[in-house]
Amino acid sequence: MNENIIKRNKLLAQKVIKGLESRNMTGYYAEGKEEALKKALELIPEGSSVAMGGAMSAHEIGLVQAVKNGNYNFIDRDKAEDKRAAMMESYNADVFLASTNAMTEDGVLINIDGNSNRVSMIAQGPGKVVFIVGMNKVCSDVDAAMKRARNVAAPINAQRFGLQTPCSKTGSCMNCKSPDTICCQILITRYSRHAGRIHVILVNDDLGF
Repeated sequence: MNENIIKRNKLLAQKVIKGLESRNMTGYYAEGKEEALKKALELIPEGSSVAMGGAMSAHEIGLVQAVKNGNYNFIDRDKAEDKRAAMMESYNADVFLASTNAMTEDGVLINIDGNSNRVSMIAQGPGKVVFIVGMNKVCSDVDAAMKRARNVAAPINAQRFGLQTPCSKTGSCMNCKSPDTICCQILITRYSRHAGRIHVILVNDDLGF
């Protein structure tokens, strides 16, 4: 990565972290995937029950594999015979792994969901939420973050899941009411009432969608 981009990202991350702190959330900056993985594992005590949504960023830094191979109780809904039961079990997990569709420079997180298990668990459920966020997802304000979530993240995810939504064909949000829509619930996390619950690891890399 260009060293000017690295310098800019580091300065921007400091601003984002201050914004998170003002919202009763905790932020960290990692120079790369390896450092992000190390920090994430520091936040997850051994023996913890761990759940997750579809966080590609957590996969990309090796966190999901590390949890599966480590001394943790990983609730794997993809392998569960009863997926709904696994989702319901996840609400009582010690730690929830997530990414975000977009976030603002002053620490607001924007997430869009289809089944809504992910956004509901971010809002309330597991005792700790650990976000892995590439600096590519940081936007100037809520409007820009919402546009990113709906016009970048949503179409790519719709294509990834093979859904028949207008955005999967056009590449941008059509504000659809398709049966396949993944824009069913939109969560704006602007403050955490519970100190120590939400942790955001900003990674100096392009991660996720």
